[in-house]
Amino acid sequence: MKKRFQNIIPFLLCISMLTSSLTCQTSAISTSASAAVLMDADSGRILYAHNEQERMRIASTTKIMTALVALENGCLSDAVTVKRSQTLVEGTSMYLKEGEKLTLETLLYGLLLCSGNDAALAVADAVGGSQEKFVVMMNDKARELGMTGTSFANPNGLDNDKHYSTALDMAKLARAAMDNETFVRIVSTRQITIGGRTMTNHNKLLSYMDGCLGLKTGYTKAAGRTLVSCAVRNGQRLIAVTLQDGNDWADHEALYEYGFSTYPAKTAVTRGETLTSVRIQSGIAPTVPLVAVDSFAWPVAAGETLSVELSGVPHKMTAPVTAGTSAGEAVILLNGKEVGRVKLVCGGDVLPSLPESVSLFHRLENVLCK
Repeated sequence: MKKRFQNIIPFLLCISMLTSSLTCQTSAISTSASAAVLMDADSGRILYAHNEQERMRIASTTKIMTALVALENGCLSDAVTVKRSQTLVEGTSMYLKEGEKLTLETLLYGLLLCSGNDAALAVADAVGGSQEKFVVMMNDKARELGMTGTSFANPNGLDNDKHYSTALDMAKLARAAMDNETFVRIVSTRQITIGGRTMTNHNKLLSYMDGCLGLKTGYTKAAGRTLVSCAVRNGQRLIAVTLQDGNDWADHEALYEYGFSTYPAKTAVTRGETLTSVRIQSGIAPTVPLVAVDSFAWPVAAGETLSVELSGVPHKMTAPVTAGTSAGEAVILLNGKEVGRVKLVCGGDVLPSLPESVSLFHRLENVLCK
């Protein structure tokens, strides 16, 4: 009996250690949110998700889409005259006054820093012609971005049964928005004086956390606290989304700490890097290098392997060869599964060898003479 008990002790210890390890890993990324997503912005890889496809109210994080649609369809210098109906909206405001004229750029600062519901209506009327038409533009953009669990009913995020999204969809939206340089400039601004107004960003993460690039806060009684943010570390950008989260500031910091430490981006291919060479037939050089057109990086966790294979590379080429000529692809694999491709091109010109050059000259001469 004693011997049997001694034999089971190591087994129990192993189970205890495994359970402890899994518990620690889970607790490292748990949040108070009803739904949450952590995404690598450049690759789109999801690093953490919880109820990510549940349709929920999103409050003022809606204004990310409002701003993106406005930036893609309007002009920052456009003058906008404020209407009375735009000043009467409930909730947060940039305190617009009927009849005053502001640029679209000023309104976008009021939209994204002050979370102005009045600014949202003014932007929608100015860019879409009406709020109804602008909402159609918002929903069209959502479909374009693959936001299949999203429906917009207004440009400001006030509660409406037909106005909802998911944590995953909001991460997709944030990823697209953060590729717009003007959008990034605005949401990363802590305070600005523009158009006669001094506006301060509601996003406290900008001052709480190093590397935060901003994005958008939100709150209504029905939606609770919503937050979409983006942060960068060592050149890697991550996007965090939490919906209905009473501890969102701390949760976003924890998500970023987990993401950057657990899934650091690794570069598989660098733009301009020579990955192989191809033999040249009848050329003044025996080979031509094949170089990558773009760089490619991917978030990689411990135990994962990033590798590169070549595809479609010709065995040989015949001179003359021109720099920039396509010559296959670099296929990037994560644990043997393809995650991306980078085009390869010839890295230089290769002229024909002398006899070939003379022959080519004579052929051209004969054509010209005829």
